[in-house]
Amino acid sequence: MSRVIDLTLPVKSGTSGVKIEPSHLLEKDGWNATTLHIYSHAGTHMDAPIHFGTSDETIDDIALDRLMVPAWIVDLDGIAPRSIITKEHLGEIQAKIEEGEGLLFKTGWSAYVDEDKYRNDLPRIGIELAGWCADRRLAILGVEPPSVADVNNIEELTIVHKTLMKAGIIIVEGLTNLQAITKEKVTFMAFPLKVAGGDGAPVRAFAVEQ
Repeated sequence: MSRVIDLTLPVKSGTSGVKIEPSHLLEKDGWNATTLHIYSHAGTHMDAPIHFGTSDETIDDIALDRLMVPAWIVDLDGIAPRSIITKEHLGEIQAKIEEGEGLLFKTGWSAYVDEDKYRNDLPRIGIELAGWCADRRLAILGVEPPSVADVNNIEELTIVHKTLMKAGIIIVEGLTNLQAITKEKVTFMAFPLKVAGGDGAPVRAFAVEQ
């Protein structure tokens, strides 16, 4: 029996980078419809390599079969703000993970999505860990904060993103609800909007427990 766990933040007005306004109203027009204004890296989203210029690959170029992978849950719930995540945080997963698999970092950080600390004080993937993931040719890396690296440190931000992207690792940011996962390993899936030439896009991300 499989269990599906939604790991996606809701897209709503008031979230950074999101504005939703009415386009048609049932009472006036006979149906309800809205106009969505969404920053390409708002909410739960995926980065494309063109985002940091590591290649010309855009979000619509990413093959769907790359977006469904076995993934290990790294339990770092309660990690301190601004912590640098190292390979030592992986524990026994270091020896278990194989090429083509993914890592999902459970930090509880999505609880701060409406606070300034969500963006400015995030725990982040260290440069060393990014290199370790690249060397092992992992497929996907998913985090709860809005970025894998410090958004206020352009050098770190660039190095971490480019290290992962050059290795073909897909980056998914802004995950939530990882505390609902009960297994140490799941099938992780994240499918972005097919934005032509896109540098990134919102995704519907979820885990399947067997």
